[in-house]
Amino acid sequence: MDNQVKIAVLEQKIADMDTIVLRLDTAIEKLSEVNTTVSRMLAVHEERITKQEKIDELLFAKIDKLRDKMDTDHDSVLQRLSGLEKKVWIGMGIVLTISLMFRAGNIFQNILTPAPQEVIVRES
Repeated sequence: MDNQVKIAVLEQKIADMDTIVLRLDTAIEKLSEVNTTVSRMLAVHEERITKQEKIDELLFAKIDKLRDKMDTDHDSVLQRLSGLEKKVWIGMGIVLTISLMFRAGNIFQNILTPAPQEVIVRES
C-alpha cells in the first residue's frame, strides 16, 4: 500500500502542477503580447525621434542661414549709414566754409572801401 499511496500523492501533485503549468503558459503568452506591444511602441517612438531630429537639423540650418543673411544686411546698413554720415559732415564743412568766406568778404570790403567823408557845402 505504500506504493499506491505514493502514486496517489504523486498523481495529485501532478494534477496540481497542471494548473500551475497552465497558469504559467497564460502568463508567458501575456508577457509575449506585452513584449510585442512594447516593441511596436518603441519602433514608433524611434521613428518619431528620428523624424524630429531631421526636423531639428533642418530648422537649425535655416536659422543659421537667416543669421548669416541678417549679418550681411546689418553690415550693408552700417556701410550705407557710414557713407551718409561722411556726406553730412562734408556738406556741413562746405556750408561753414562758404559762410566764413562771405563773412571774410564783407570784412575785407569794409576795410578796403574807405568810409564816406562828410561833405560840407558852404554858401559863398
